Amino acid sequence: MRRRFVLVSAVVTVLVVAVFAVPLAWLAYQYAYDRAMSGAEREVVAVGTVLAVDGDRTEILHAVASTSAGQASRLTVHLPDGTVAGPSGWAPQSVTRRVLRTGRGETLPVGDGVVHLHPTPTTAGGVAVVEILVPDALLHRGVHLAWAGLASVSVLLVGGAAVLADRLAAGPVQATRQLARAAGALGDGDLTVRVVPDGPPEIASAGAAFNDLAGRVAALLAAERELVADLSHRLRTPLTALRLGVEALPAGADKDRLSGAAEAVEQQVDAVIARAREPLAASPAGHCDLRAVVGERVAYWAALAEDQDRSFTLGPIPAPVMVPVPDAELCDALDSLLGNIFRHTPEGTGFAVRVATEPGRATVTIDDAGPGLPAPPRRGRSDSSTGLGLSIARRVAEAGGGELGIDVSPLGGARITLTFATTASHPGTAQPG
Repeated sequence: MRRRFVLVSAVVTVLVVAVFAVPLAWLAYQYAYDRAMSGAEREVVAVGTVLAVDGDRTEILHAVASTSAGQASRLTVHLPDGTVAGPSGWAPQSVTRRVLRTGRGETLPVGDGVVHLHPTPTTAGGVAVVEILVPDALLHRGVHLAWAGLASVSVLLVGGAAVLADRLAAGPVQATRQLARAAGALGDGDLTVRVVPDGPPEIASAGAAFNDLAGRVAALLAAERELVADLSHRLRTPLTALRLGVEALPAGADKDRLSGAAEAVEQQVDAVIARAREPLAASPAGHCDLRAVVGERVAYWAALAEDQDRSFTLGPIPAPVMVPVPDAELCDALDSLLGNIFRHTPEGTGFAVRVATEPGRATVTIDDAGPGLPAPPRRGRSDSSTGLGLSIARRVAEAGGGELGIDVSPLGGARITLTFATTASHPGTAQPG
């Protein structure tokens, strides 16, 4: 943008300078030409005066020699008797005779300048022709210097205009770049970023509007997170009642399973509250072993799968696969997808889980033999528990540098794929979320 300002200013200045410089250059050339011709006319008149007063050849030669043109052998006189007082001349004889016959002077170009022929009456009643050569050196004297001066002034004007345009554009460009950097930071999640409204009124107004927008976005997100935290906190009361009810059950497998489920729900509620209380710009960071987490979650759901007579398979994972996602986040994503199978397919429906790796990437594929999804849900929609589970899984995959994919499974139902970028971290350095 700044370069365009400078370029436009330079082009406009060049056009303006050209409008004035070209006529001035022509005037300088014409002035030098007229000056040289005027000097030649004066010398011709000086010699013509002698011709009109005294027709003696010696006096005529003396008058020719007294001029600067005569001293340079650039002036001669064609006398009425056909003789020449001075050099032989430069104009063709036909031109000289025409001037003698018509009595009108002529100027014509020759190889290295122009020749001026001027008829002058003599004391004897005849007509002589004074011929003077004006070389190009005299016709163009000072022209190149004048042109060089014009070119220097033009360059200075164009350069000055470019520098001035650059200085004038620096403010708007800097304000625009500041606004662009702030918009990028806001898009990356920094809700505290603000700009100092600066520059032209339009850009300053845009900066003020950006600050208002950022403030409203931060306020809306803060209110939403506070609401989520409050709602999650309200779940503690029914959860407490549920735990008390479970504790009242007789000892056995059912009590243990319900107690574990209640504890898992309570942990999820605590995690939601803690996440909602974190600063808006904060995001959980950490790594985990994809192999270990997938194996753990499949084992967790295996008990329910056996109760519902569901067959399942877990493909072999030969080595640890580290991904840039906290283990708690990955557990939520896998539980959401596996839970969808149990909630939305009939009992007895089988499923398969497989982990595949390639350089820099890891993929978790979950297939089921159910009826499949009626249509791929649109991003950001949570119209049902299925949509919510997919939304959670998509968010986790994108946070891990990957994406979520939906396709038709070879088993006949839905195929959900989660891809992640892999890291070189050792499992011992994994950070829980």
